[in-house]
Amino acid sequence: MKPYDILAIGELNVDLILNRIDGEPEVGKEKFAGDMILTLGSSTAIFAANAAALGAKVGFVGMIGRDNFGELIKDSLEAKGVDTSMLIETDSLSSGATIVLNYGEDRAMITYQGAMAAMSFDDIDKAVFEKARHIHISSIFLQPALNADLEKLLAYARSRQVTTSLDTQWDPAETWKFDYARILPLVSVFLPNEKELMLLTSSSTVDEAVEKIRPYVNTAIIKMGNKGSLLVCKGREPEFLPSFLNKEVVDAIGAGDSFNAGCISRFVKGESLNDCQRFGNLMGAINTTAAGGTGAFTDKDRIEETARNKFNENITL
Repeated sequence: MKPYDILAIGELNVDLILNRIDGEPEVGKEKFAGDMILTLGSSTAIFAANAAALGAKVGFVGMIGRDNFGELIKDSLEAKGVDTSMLIETDSLSSGATIVLNYGEDRAMITYQGAMAAMSFDDIDKAVFEKARHIHISSIFLQPALNADLEKLLAYARSRQVTTSLDTQWDPAETWKFDYARILPLVSVFLPNEKELMLLTSSSTVDEAVEKIRPYVNTAIIKMGNKGSLLVCKGREPEFLPSFLNKEVVDAIGAGDSFNAGCISRFVKGESLNDCQRFGNLMGAINTTAAGGTGAFTDKDRIEETARNKFNENITL
């Protein structure tokens, strides 16, 4: 038995979240926010923390600075049950940080990449691939060194019989350079959202994008926000599943990462792809009931209670 169900590899930063902002920022003017939260950020970290909260054994490989934000990142991951012994610490770069301006279900973000931009495949101790059954990667466009080595990393994982999942997330440069014909055959579960998928494939509709990736994809579950999700895999017609709607959204930060955590926490247990998709939908909805990417995932009892009381779903973690 391997010690980790999931090994999260990738970006680490803190989120400084501003809520209840009295308008959009304007150069030369000052605005007020009614609420501020400093918390664990980054898509991969939110995924790891929430997958651990759902009962998976999770470890993390990422690069942070030896600074206060780095300590906050480590402490936050450890508090969520994520093993941080494989983190790479550096004195030459600061830990990453994202300022989030939150407006209901939408947000604007500014990120300082810091140490997470520097980590490459060569920095990773290859022994970690022997310790995990599954590897999850996200936000590749925030990590230029890791992105350049993406095919190499995925191929190595496959050679070690380790399954993988990938969520590319947004490309801040909006160039969307992604060789899906080469990359997707190496990915066990591809987890884009619908807008990102269209941009990655230069498509004008989701249907067009799906047809472009179908010859190469093993399994893809496409997140479609409050509409639901779409399951695409070899030998089957695409299957749409409506979302679990939360009519009292606190914020949507990390909802996609929580979807990923729900989906992959089921995938590593060998559950059906339909169950993975449904559980992903549910965890994405639960995410929106509290502030920040991990606020709704404090413990198993709270997750089960939220599922039952908010979405009429009985789950056992």
